[in-house]
Amino acid sequence: MAIQWYPGHMHKASKEMKEILPQVDLIIEVLDARIPFSSQNPMLAEIRKDKPCIKLLNKYDLADVVLTERWQQHFEQESHTKTLTMVAQQNEGIADLLALCRKMVPSKAEAGRPINTMIMGIPNVGKSTLINSLAGRQIAKTGNEPAITKMQQRIRLEQGVVLHDTPGVLWPNLENPHGGYRLAVTGAIKETAIDNDDIALYAVEYLMQAYPEQLKDRFGLDTLTEYPFENMEAIGIKRGCLRSGAKVDLDRTAKIILTEVRAGMLGRVTWETPEMIEAEWQQVLIAREEKAAKKAERKKNRKKK
Repeated sequence: MAIQWYPGHMHKASKEMKEILPQVDLIIEVLDARIPFSSQNPMLAEIRKDKPCIKLLNKYDLADVVLTERWQQHFEQESHTKTLTMVAQQNEGIADLLALCRKMVPSKAEAGRPINTMIMGIPNVGKSTLINSLAGRQIAKTGNEPAITKMQQRIRLEQGVVLHDTPGVLWPNLENPHGGYRLAVTGAIKETAIDNDDIALYAVEYLMQAYPEQLKDRFGLDTLTEYPFENMEAIGIKRGCLRSGAKVDLDRTAKIILTEVRAGMLGRVTWETPEMIEAEWQQVLIAREEKAAKKAERKKNRKKK
């Protein structure tokens, strides 16, 4: 699924981030622990270069514990990178985050000078909730709808940490189609940009493979067939999503599935592994090469004319 969703304020924000970066000592990148890779922004990786970075896996209470540990090990192979898990909504991990900020910029911490941090994250990873928890008061606007924050803010925290907030930024084109689906399943992309039926079907197919017992338990299914669509229809029947002629209302069924997935009602689920991502990105690189070859061929043909 190719998704292009890049509101104007996001373009402006990415430009402003590049301008302020020279003043920043440390970057805090907030990720959704359920989709640690897909909730990264490759544009932010380019902006960051070799700046120290804390990758904060938020919504940890909704993610698979074992897979979260594997993702932490994966990320910490990068230079100047540390990870933390957090449940910002419950104020868990705040003290650990401030302490890690000081540890990663020891020269300023020991000299008693302010540590300038920039907090980054795509929409709906819980960045605004985290900021409010860090500040101990309502500073950032929060909500279930993605793309709430639209302006940069500068916030003084405890222990000499100064936080530069930025709007949630998605990149212009999501090359990995699986990444687009995962962002949609977890609610990072506005529902006006996607088809609920398609997204719910993707979720059911993944859950069949990775968390079949949780899928069956939540929706009261005795067995699963090998076909995602049939399982989705079975969920619709169990939940009474029927139209005239005893046909399953797929839109109602899809909304139930996505609502319950996003609320963590199926238990702790992580939607990707480092191995899956590596295989998918090989396909992305192949697609890039094919696209470049077609572009070169068109250019060559135009010159001939």
